[in-house]
Amino acid sequence: MSPRSTSGEEPPMRRLREKLTKENMWLYVLSILRERPAYPYEISDIIERKFGWRPARVTAYIVLRSLLSRGYVKMVQKRGKTGKMRNYYEITDSGRELFERGIKFLEEIREKLLNPPEDGHDEDLV
Repeated sequence: MSPRSTSGEEPPMRRLREKLTKENMWLYVLSILRERPAYPYEISDIIERKFGWRPARVTAYIVLRSLLSRGYVKMVQKRGKTGKMRNYYEITDSGRELFERGIKFLEEIREKLLNPPEDGHDEDLV
């Protein structure tokens, strides 16, 4: 029987899930901003609804600030649904490029895991 965490998930799966979600939240944020501008407070809700996990609300602010400082998103003031002015974030061209490179990297890893390259050393593993 494999050891499980208190959440019932094996430690390797828990680590994988954390690495591909919380620790790389920038991918999720850029994915959302590709569809439409968003303000920080709603990012966590959108991630939960679209991707099935919920980051801490403060994390959205931290990730957006980091993306903004690197030029991957820009901030614009717009009037929200309630009429209040809000700081919305929009993806920039460099943010789109970064997102595409991130997705391409994940696709390449997936392909290599499912179809390891032939290197002639398979018989050594048996």
